Amino acid sequence: MELILWRHAEARDLPEDAPFDAAADLARPLTPRGDKQAQRMAEWLNRFLPETTKVLVSPALRTRQTAEALGRKLRIVDGLAPGATHTQALAAARWPDSREPVLLVGHQPTLGQLAAYLMGGPATLDGPPWAVRKAAVWWLRHRLRDGVSDVVLVSVRTPDKL
Repeated sequence: MELILWRHAEARDLPEDAPFDAAADLARPLTPRGDKQAQRMAEWLNRFLPETTKVLVSPALRTRQTAEALGRKLRIVDGLAPGATHTQALAAARWPDSREPVLLVGHQPTLGQLAAYLMGGPATLDGPPWAVRKAAVWWLRHRLRDGVSDVVLVSVRTPDKL
């Protein structure tokens, strides 16, 4: 199974002097720079993603806008919202059993926790999440080799390095 993790592109910040508001956080749009990041990464992804790839997106506006740059059908999944756990993200992707590639468009620290868990195992969850830069893609592949489950890091890309 192919699992592609895509962190949302740069979004507007919440006002520093305002108390945290979950609804306002979900409504944050991409900045003009974020729009460009999403477009660059979407162009790269569209060259390599199979047509059958399922695109699963957090309900946050910034993730939807990031994913919309692909021009593909997407599905909003509450289990990818800010604050989701790596296990919720795995369940949404049906890892490792999905027959089709899955692209998850989400947030930190969830994507960093997920990458760490898949590459390093449960012990990595005791430490800080791995850093996933804004608009970056981590492409992972699950395979069975001699009956043993294995995860391979296929690629890590950022829009400024394409």
